[in-house]
Amino acid sequence: MDVPGLEHHPHARAMLVPALPPDGHPSHAYLFRGPAGTGKRSVARAFAAALLADGSPDPAGARERVLRGSHPDLSWVAPTGAAEMLVSDIDEPVVAAAARTPFEATRRVFVIERAETMGDATANRLLKTLEEPADYAHLILLTDRPDDLLPTISSRCQHVRFDALPTAQLAARLEALGADPQTAEACARLGLGDGERAQALALGRGPELRAAAEGLARAALAGELERRPWLGLLELAQAAGERAAGELGARHAEELELAARSERRRLEREHTERARRAQRRASTGALDRGLALVGLWYRDVGVLLAGAPELVHAVDRREALGADAAGRDPAAVRRALELVEETRARMALNVTEELALEALAYRIAAG
Repeated sequence: MDVPGLEHHPHARAMLVPALPPDGHPSHAYLFRGPAGTGKRSVARAFAAALLADGSPDPAGARERVLRGSHPDLSWVAPTGAAEMLVSDIDEPVVAAAARTPFEATRRVFVIERAETMGDATANRLLKTLEEPADYAHLILLTDRPDDLLPTISSRCQHVRFDALPTAQLAARLEALGADPQTAEACARLGLGDGERAQALALGRGPELRAAAEGLARAALAGELERRPWLGLLELAQAAGERAAGELGARHAEELELAARSERRRLEREHTERARRAQRRASTGALDRGLALVGLWYRDVGVLLAGAPELVHAVDRREALGADAAGRDPAAVRRALELVEETRARMALNVTEELALEALAYRIAAG
């Protein structure tokens, strides 16, 4: 038996394949760690399929239902808070469910996405389940930022490392999805090993985000702030939040159609709060990705000033980068990059976003 998706991850393969049933002995808790877009999610589902198919009278059918997300002994959890995993996200779906015997398989599998977003209260709620799991319970925690995970959680899991995909491989994937070769290479580099980010930059609304970030970065360097170049990023972030809320609203409408009348008021209340958090989460995420691109623009200007053009990420924007580097003081560019990172850190504190971006632009221009 094998797990699809492990071809480019030797450490993960060495950890997981020997644990596969019927001969292996899977751990009660794994921490899948590595950049987004490296396949952690798909491997987690395939590994769960192998565990839940073991001993089934219809192994192929059990695997298929796991892959579709419809197996009763698989619980898949993602944070619903605007910036963190709520206690309610894991209380009933994981902690309570892990104490109940499987419905049909010999095991129960729980997958927790973005595990690093668990705060103290949520982590403490999960801790006993990790320390004293039932024999049939297996937890798989996924994280792109393992250093942000609480040590009490991290230390109780077997760590499974997923390595960043090579730039050439990411670029080939983006070309196959329709990106032109130069854009594909640039976005693969700008993704910094994060396959999901690279794809988001190359396709869909990614080019708009890149253009807005470039506009802010270049205008701030040039001191041309009369047109308020930060507004483009703010508008895209707001649109991302509205789309997220709209998608949640469509699913809510379907739920209401099937719900009993006595349940509808409760569902409405819960939906309002979920939609607010989803909108905030999507908006702040888009804004942070935009600011990261601003920082990467200054990074590229800096490597040109250092005489290392081969290290440029935005290879499809070499001419504009060269224009920004011409006659520029390297110290000012380094300071601009520091200011961007400071602003990204402040965004996590619920500052007023427009004022933060405006202040960033003026501070860079003054430098």
